[in-house]
Amino acid sequence: MFKLSVLDQSVAVQGQLGARAIQQTVDLAQRCEQLGYNRFWVSEHHSHPSIVGTAPEVLMAAIAAKTQRIRIGSAGVMLPHYASLKVAEQFRVLDALAPGRIDLGVGRAPGSDGRTAQLLNPDRYASDRFPEQVIELRQWVSGQTPPLGHPGHNVFAYPSSDTCPDVWMLGSSDYGAQLAAYLGLPYAFAYFITEGQGAQQALELYRSGFKPSPLYPKPYAAVCVWALAADTEEEAWWAFKSRARWRTDRNSGRIGPLLHPDQSDRDFTSEELYGIEQLKANALVGSASQVKSKIENLASKLQADEIVIITWSHDADSQLRSYELIANEFGLNQQKVKSQQINHHNHGDAQHV
Repeated sequence: MFKLSVLDQSVAVQGQLGARAIQQTVDLAQRCEQLGYNRFWVSEHHSHPSIVGTAPEVLMAAIAAKTQRIRIGSAGVMLPHYASLKVAEQFRVLDALAPGRIDLGVGRAPGSDGRTAQLLNPDRYASDRFPEQVIELRQWVSGQTPPLGHPGHNVFAYPSSDTCPDVWMLGSSDYGAQLAAYLGLPYAFAYFITEGQGAQQALELYRSGFKPSPLYPKPYAAVCVWALAADTEEEAWWAFKSRARWRTDRNSGRIGPLLHPDQSDRDFTSEELYGIEQLKANALVGSASQVKSKIENLASKLQADEIVIITWSHDADSQLRSYELIANEFGLNQQKVKSQQINHHNHGDAQHV
């Protein structure tokens, strides 16, 4: 059985200040913990009219202060923008705030347009050092120091701790899959970005090329999908209209806040209508039971160890309702209770011995 988790991007909604989207992400994380989800990730984008989550490490700190159990992570930090040491320090501080609950997902993509990326880091060739940066980051974030001969030798990322963040590789192509395999890292494929294209090949490359590491003796693959459930199938497809409109507009270079479903209709071209039908054909949308079946089929096809769900909706209530329905359909709370009972039983046995 695969695990279920959440990715939230703090999506801008028409007529609402972006600050509200950030606050809603924190509220959603608290509720997802109560619902029994395994982890809660946030993303990094810059100068993006639709996605206002620009600083995952700051948002993660706020979520850490409001939760107790759920793992918290970045999906991800766009590493070429930054110095590896500074990122390691930030995430070691996060691990001090939420020991053993921090995931450090990294990616190579800019998460922005080229001009914004250059403002974040004037080095146009920064992404060429990405593999070296990941190696440095893993050493620093685990409390080690780079080897002799490296400029960072005997430089440590503080604070020290008994635990450390888990480093994840994120990607939507063969590149990230192969790098994750070579470094022996868990890998998350952005299925929601590619609409599934290249997923099977990337995951096969990851598993076949995986080199065991001390923390990960075998490959571990998460697949990040877009899904939306509602109380009825009709209601789910109605809410889906917001995403269909956004995706269609984006494909023609028009990027903006998410519209209400009732505002999402316009005169689409025949080509755009075909694109929307293709989007609907592959969408994990419907009633709770329908979405569960679609997720299970996809997880089985891709042999996913974990499914990470991202849901865009025109309002926070329908987004939350989707996560509630999916959690209930999969019985996440029952699984959590069983796990707690087993842990309590084992603890009692240990005390008795």
